[in-house]
Parts: sequence; C-alpha cells; structure tokens
Amino acid sequence: MNTVMIEKLDAMTARHAEVTAQLGNPEVIADQEKYRELSRERARLEEAVERYREYQDCRRHLSETSEMLRDSDTEVQALARGENEELKRKLEAIELEIRRCLLPRDPHDRGNLFLEIRAGTGGDEAAIFAGDLFRMYHRYAEAKGWRVKVINSNEGEHGGFKEIISRVIGEGVYSMLKFESGVHRVQRIPETESQGRIHTSAATVAVLPEADEVDDIELDSADLRIDKFRASGAGGQHVNKTDSAVRVTHAPSGLVAECQDERSQHRNKARALALLKARLLDLERRRQARAQAETRKNMVGSGDRSQRIRTYNFPQGRVTDHRINLTLHRLPEIISGDLDPLIEQLVHEHQATQLAQFDE
Repeated sequence: MNTVMIEKLDAMTARHAEVTAQLGNPEVIADQEKYRELSRERARLEEAVERYREYQDCRRHLSETSEMLRDSDTEVQALARGENEELKRKLEAIELEIRRCLLPRDPHDRGNLFLEIRAGTGGDEAAIFAGDLFRMYHRYAEAKGWRVKVINSNEGEHGGFKEIISRVIGEGVYSMLKFESGVHRVQRIPETESQGRIHTSAATVAVLPEADEVDDIELDSADLRIDKFRASGAGGQHVNKTDSAVRVTHAPSGLVAECQDERSQHRNKARALALLKARLLDLERRRQARAQAETRKNMVGSGDRSQRIRTYNFPQGRVTDHRINLTLHRLPEIISGDLDPLIEQLVHEHQATQLAQFDE
C-alpha cells in the first residue's frame, strides 16, 4: 500500500476518533440534526477504519513471523513459513477491501429512489411484461425489507401496466438498483398466440435517486403550475371521491409529475413535488454526464434508457445481461424476485472498473 493511501487512512482514523468523541458530547446529543449528521459521517468512515486496523494488525503479525523464519529451530521455521504465507494472503485481501472502501462513493447510494417502468414496443405483451418487471422488483424489495409505495399507474388493457411509478424506501436501496435503468427485453410465447410463435417485447426501467436537501434542487413557485383533478380508483371504499389528485408542471423544463395514490391532496402534492425534484435532478445529472468525456463509460453501462441492457428468454429459461455478458439459466427464480445473482455481478464489475481507474 502506497504512502498516499496510508496518509489518507491515518487521517480517516483520526477523524473517526474525533467524530466518535463528539457523539458522546451532551451538546451534540441535544442537537438532533448535528447528531444525525455526525452519525452518518461515522458510519461512512467505519468500514475503512476497521479494515485499516486489520491491515496494521496483520502487518505486525507478518513482521513477527518473518523474525521466526530466522530461528535456528527448523520446526519453528516450518511453522513460521506456513503462517507467513497465510498472513500474506490475508494482507492482500485486506488491501483489496481497503481500496474498495476508498473508491468514490455515490452520494445517493444510501437513499431512497423512484422506480419508473413503462411498456415499450410489443403492445399488450409489453404492458404485461412491464407488470412482470414491477412484481419482480416488488418481491426483491420485500425480501430486502424495503417498502414499495405506488405513486401513479396506468394499467394495460389486458393486464400489466402501460406505466407504473413507485417509490422504494430502505437503507442502501439506490446502491442495489441503480444499474437497472435501461431497456429490458422479453422473448416468449404470449398466451394469445395460437401458432406458438415467440414474440419479442420490451419495457423501459428508470431508477431515479430521491432528491433531498443536499442536492440543492430548488423549485420556484413561479415556475410551477399545479392542477387538481379527481383521482381514478379501483372501486369500493378505495374510490377517491374528491379532487385530491395533483399534477405539477415545471414550465422551464416541461417536466410533469402527478400523484393520485394518497387520499390527501396535501400528500399527493408533496409526493408529486418530490418526484418532480427527482426528475429534475436526473435531467441535471444527465446534462453533466454528457458534458464530461464520453470515453468514461464503464462496462455496466451508462443507464441510458435507450440502451438494451437485459433479455429475458422464457423458452430457454435464461436471462442475459448484455453489459457484462452474463447469462444465467434461472429465469423463473429471477422473475420471481431473486435478483441478487445479477445485481451482485453488476456491482462487482462496476467496482472492478473503478479499482482499475483508482490504481491508474
């Protein structure tokens, strides 16, 4: 490990100790906002500091076994040689973990997100597939202990959704789902297909980090047009009888966000504004990305919605992620919400690219 990395880790360790001490200060405890801010900072430092302590311990033990190798007793030398090799392997693994800890962090990784799924080419079958994708993500979220709140939806004529927008809430949600943006393609025989022909349909998925105060997205009320309308309901007691649905239009960008899921007009307005902020943030991030060198694309893709990222082939029971050339023959499990085998590989490949750039 080079001197620059060690200096950075020493500084992080000192800061970790300083923050820990501040968290025990009664004045800080009384200031809940300050306490939360310091708690988040301590959590960000924790893993790197722990790995660095392991690294230092391992180096000390390696130094001790190296001394034992010079012992006149051959049995002691043999014992030290075996331990020495094991410690070297352990040290190498710890260094890799430390480098991962020092990689630039996406500030949105720990936050919530908006998940937007829209039917693409393929007519009714595309809407049905969009519904399958929503259920897939919903089940995955449930398995992780996350909450999914539907904000707006437009059902397909024969099932599924032409469009469905939801909010996913939980720790680390965005870090796990951010690589899902793009075009998802399905190949299967529709139930209405009498000739047994395989049809290809598509749906687009957009994963947007939820905007918060740190993103500095400000909405000028003069730029907003807020319309209220009667929400459509599924029937029975859930029908919304008042004009509680809200549509917010942002004049400068032309972006529109609406919410009709909440019974309260106030809550619908708040959710629509939050969704609008997320879309404005996404628009700004895309503008910045285009302004940067286009050569900085990595193997997990840019997340652009026009990019085909994955194919679900039902006749062959396989799922292929085209960005990392990964094919898994376990489509039933994946479409039922077992996404970890895919997501873990995407995260691994992304980190591998970051590590290569980090080492350069």
